[in-house]
Amino acid sequence: MPLIKLDMMEGRTENEIKQILDVTHDVMVRNFHVPERDRYQIVSQHKPFEMIIQDTGLGFERSENVIIFTITSRERKQEHKQKFYQELTEELEARCGIAPNDVMVSIVINGDDDWSFGFGEAQFLTGKL
Repeated sequence: MPLIKLDMMEGRTENEIKQILDVTHDVMVRNFHVPERDRYQIVSQHKPFEMIIQDTGLGFERSENVIIFTITSRERKQEHKQKFYQELTEELEARCGIAPNDVMVSIVINGDDDWSFGFGEAQFLTGKL
């Protein structure tokens, strides 16, 4: 927790995807103060015609390197989210060559009773987490 789903166009190498996932996790640990092994990431790759990602009228273009990050998480402070957005784009550009205009993030908030990490238990509610 958080659960991070990344949607991107197909064509990246295994090493490129691993680097993107590592950057995302590093930024998540720093800004959302989650444990190092709190890592849940899923990548879905799509053909170009399966993704239409425009600019919501902000006046910029996106490339075939666009990545959509959907993060399901407990509530986070506004300043932590803003710092996460900023650092994610900076780190992805510096370490992976992905332009900031090709990074879109949506955070979906849920609560403690919305998580089961296995064994049919809600570990946040039982006190195990």
